[in-house]
Amino acid sequence: MTASSGTYVVARRLCATLLCNAVIVSSLAAQSGGGAWVSLPGSVRAAGLGGAGAALVGDAAAVFSNPAGIATIRHLAVEGGYAHVSDGSAVASGALALRAGRLSWGFGAAARDTAGALVRATDLLGLSSLVFRTSLFALGTSVKYVRETLAGTTVDAWAGDVGVAIAVFDLMAFGVGVQNIGGDLGGGARLTRRTRAGLTMNYVDPQGAYRLLTTLEGQWPSGGAGAALLVAGVEGGVVTRGVGIVGRLGYTGHSLATDPAPFSWGAGVELGRLHLDYAYRASGRGGGNSTHRFGMRWSP
Repeated sequence: MTASSGTYVVARRLCATLLCNAVIVSSLAAQSGGGAWVSLPGSVRAAGLGGAGAALVGDAAAVFSNPAGIATIRHLAVEGGYAHVSDGSAVASGALALRAGRLSWGFGAAARDTAGALVRATDLLGLSSLVFRTSLFALGTSVKYVRETLAGTTVDAWAGDVGVAIAVFDLMAFGVGVQNIGGDLGGGARLTRRTRAGLTMNYVDPQGAYRLLTTLEGQWPSGGAGAALLVAGVEGGVVTRGVGIVGRLGYTGHSLATDPAPFSWGAGVELGRLHLDYAYRASGRGGGNSTHRFGMRWSP
């Protein structure tokens, strides 16, 4: 082999190596920029309504969508949920909210087990919220920590959420929130910033025998993480002496080709201050995963 041919072989191998490294780095960057599981609805009730949660106030899991949403709880609210995804992964979440006068404090945590994936790992999310309320207006903020495993490497990130909510008795609520501010602070993970604005309307007195509620929400992800999308949901049912059943239907606009089906549905059993919820969203034509969700809400 001549010197020139040897140099050519070395150069070709070097180019191939650099190309492979570029592909791997780009893949990791795309994965770390997604954090898609973090944006999953923390509330099973919200999941049945298409994922709209910016203006869904009064539940502990509101901390996952808009921290100001916990301002309307009476004294204490507890919530837990479990989701099984068709790709073999599972997500468990829990939330707690306490109110003392004008201040409310909330805590939320979620864990995703990717046992069905090629690399088994457990991703974690934890956040803490503080909310101040005066009259109809509430302002809240959250500090969030996320740890993920990407291609066998553990990465993490810190971020913050801010939100406002205006609740007009039990009739109407308006909420705006910005999630994952500073989402690239930490060790390699990157959370996409998302702005959400929603309006929820009760058409009948929720203290009566009937339920009829609609919610409408716009979401705007930043950094080219997808197009703006519209989320809409309706909830209705009958509750007598604190016992009854409600049904839910939601629509979520598509942002990516791999998103699940646009429609979701769910139901809830009302047992006084205890609520048992279920939600389902089918897989989409582009290959999105179907998800079954089960949850419990309690407000003593």
